[in-house]
Formats: sequence, C-alpha cells, structure tokens
Amino acid sequence: MEEYLISLLLFVVTSTAIATDSTLPMKLEQSVCGIKEPIYFWLWSTVAGRPNSKRLSGLDGVVDISFRTQDGRTLRGYKLDASKTFPPQTEPARGFLLVLQGNAMLADQILGEYRAYAHLGYDVYIYDYRGYGRSEGKRRLKAIVHDIKEILTSLIAQGYEKRFVYAMSLGGVFLLNTLDPDMRLDKIIIDSTPSRLSDYGCPIEYDPIEHLPNDCSNILLVRGQRDNVVTPDMSQDLAREAENRDAIVISDPDFSHPFMDANATIHQRRMQEIQRYLLQ
Repeated sequence: MEEYLISLLLFVVTSTAIATDSTLPMKLEQSVCGIKEPIYFWLWSTVAGRPNSKRLSGLDGVVDISFRTQDGRTLRGYKLDASKTFPPQTEPARGFLLVLQGNAMLADQILGEYRAYAHLGYDVYIYDYRGYGRSEGKRRLKAIVHDIKEILTSLIAQGYEKRFVYAMSLGGVFLLNTLDPDMRLDKIIIDSTPSRLSDYGCPIEYDPIEHLPNDCSNILLVRGQRDNVVTPDMSQDLAREAENRDAIVISDPDFSHPFMDANATIHQRRMQEIQRYLLQ
C-alpha cells in the first residue's frame, strides 16, 4: 500500500512537471506587442536572409555550437574558440565576448568581424536568434529576451575571468531586458539602440530605458548621427540617462547604423572604438 502511494505521488509530481514544461513554449512565444510583432519579426528575418556557412570559409577557430533552451528550442550559432586559432592560444581563454546582432542579421554574416578577439585570447559567441537562420522556435520578443538571459547565465557559469557583451540595435533591447546585477559583466556596449519600444505598441516594461542599471560605469553607449534606422531622436533619451549614470557615450557625426556605415573606413573606426573600450 505504501509503495503504491509513493508511486502515485511520483506520477502526479512528474505529470505536473511535464504539464508545466509543455506550456512554457506557448507562454514564451506569445506576442507582447500586439498583432504587429510577428509581422515585423517575419519581415526582419526575411531581410536577414538564409544562413550560409560558406561565409566562414578560411576563418580559423570556428566551432559550430548549439544551445538548448528551457522550453526545448535549439538555438544554433558559432564560437570563435581562442584555443583553435592559428597560432593556437596555449593559455586558457581570458574571457568571453557575446555578440548580440541586429534584428536583420545572422551569425555567419558578421562572425569574421570579431576574429581579432579570438587571436587575443577571448572566446567569441554569436547565436542566431530564435526563429532566425538555423535556430528553432517562433520569433517573439519575450522568448528572445528569455533566451539571451539563459545564454548569458550559461556563459557566466563556465567561470570566464572577463565577461564582455556587444549588443547592437534590437540586440541592445534584448540585453537591457536581461541585465541582472548578479551577472557582474565587466564591459557592455550598447550600439544604436532605441530608448523605448512602447512607442510602437510594446509594454513599457520592455523599454530599454527602464532597465538601465543604477551604475552604468561599465557601459559604452554608441550613437550615430547619420543613423536612419534608429535615429538620434530615438536613442537620445537612453543616451542621456545612461550618461547621467556614468556611462561613456559616443555620438559620432559619421556613424550610421551598425554595418551600414557609409564606407569601410568609418566602419573600421567604429570597430576600433569598440575594441579599444573592451580591451583597454
């Protein structure tokens, strides 16, 4: 009789856990910004295009990686492994750099831009967002924010000495919505991120400006005065408030949106500013 009751109890507990887990994808992948949200994400992912591993040809240190989310989605991306570069790093990685791209980009399109960090001893991680490229799931704001928090928590648990994040455009929205003081990130770059999403029908709770840490001394915020995607007006409140909280703010007259600068010289200057801040 006792064994029967124990078995029955285990069945109930297990069944409840399974039921809870099975509802998680539905909860995460619901729209929080109304009917426009899936349409916009579909358009952005269409602009991002299809993944193409040939873009990585000749790039050393590349490792194909995947991450299984709490709700059972598989996110795929790439790691530039410092130990696999040429010449290989003989010391353990000095830290990680997580790159959070814009909403119309894929991991394989920009991975090569960060090879210098791997050669300097940092492991670089870039994932396709949920529903983009090679990653599973529905493209939804709430779900992607949840994914980024899981990925960051996992990277931090690996014990890296230095923890860097470079988030651009909508990637900055995702990051700011995940920030937690316990993460203790060493350097953060927010590049061309709007101050608010509530202007476009999203709940105020997702507004980036609502999630700025009280202490922003480890943040560099970059704005381009020629940015036609996230215009200076769209980012100015975030920049002003971040600067009031001790962030460094760059408002460059020549910068446009990330990877949309007018020429290679301006783009390289932008990348040099980012590297200088992270590695100084």
